[in-house]
Amino acid sequence: MADLPGIVITGASGRMGRMLIQTVQASDRARIAGAVERTGHDWIGQDLGVAMGGAALGVTVTDDAGAAFSGAQAVIDFTSPTATVGFAASAGKAGICHVIGTTGLSAADIAQIDAASASCVVVRAGNMSLGVNLLVQLTKQVAAALDADYDIEVIESHHRHKVDAPSGTALMLGQAAADGRGVDLDAASDRGRDGITGARKRGDIGFAAIRGGDVIGEHDVIFAADGERIVLRHLASDRAVFARGALKAALWGQGRTPGHYDMLDVLGLK
Repeated sequence: MADLPGIVITGASGRMGRMLIQTVQASDRARIAGAVERTGHDWIGQDLGVAMGGAALGVTVTDDAGAAFSGAQAVIDFTSPTATVGFAASAGKAGICHVIGTTGLSAADIAQIDAASASCVVVRAGNMSLGVNLLVQLTKQVAAALDADYDIEVIESHHRHKVDAPSGTALMLGQAAADGRGVDLDAASDRGRDGITGARKRGDIGFAAIRGGDVIGEHDVIFAADGERIVLRHLASDRAVFARGALKAALWGQGRTPGHYDMLDVLGLK
């Protein structure tokens, strides 16, 4: 096991953190090398396996990311923008692969992650699943083939606990549509409709967000024209698809030239 790439999981106690730990533990290609939680969390100082309600794993949960990263080859990070920016700096210093599934990152956050990628491999994506990344490519191709007579709408649904909207995946899909059309997404986006908004502006890319229950992730890209609609859809029914994609990215990043990559690079779709 010692010769397998060691992976640190940040936000270890969260839904995705637990799923990532289980996915790495079940893999024969990687091992858990560390677990990080926020300062003051109940898990700090506990054995990770015991904290999760199982057998000891010999990994102590810590709030010291730098120490955890120093003995690892990769970190998988589905936390918050502020935490992720800090982890990026620590990963850059340690020279380990930083896989980022965190959404809601600002342009300033991404600039700091870019700076860290000068000294380590960063793989960042709004969604780590194979299916979603294929959907991104299809969206770009369909948008390139159809003119502005086809209105584009991106509709996403997630559980009640999700704190950002539109989702990172919805923004990936919107960006793909904008790239296919050859337009600037910021200029074309329509993210809020309430009250008397007037008619839809030709060429806009609309976004709608639904929040409720325990929905893991559902995304539709609709191309609507007079007389017909084309609907591209991805439904996620298990968070394991994101965890498996993130592990694939962490393994792919081993030995790569430092830089800022995404899942299309990992999947060879570029």
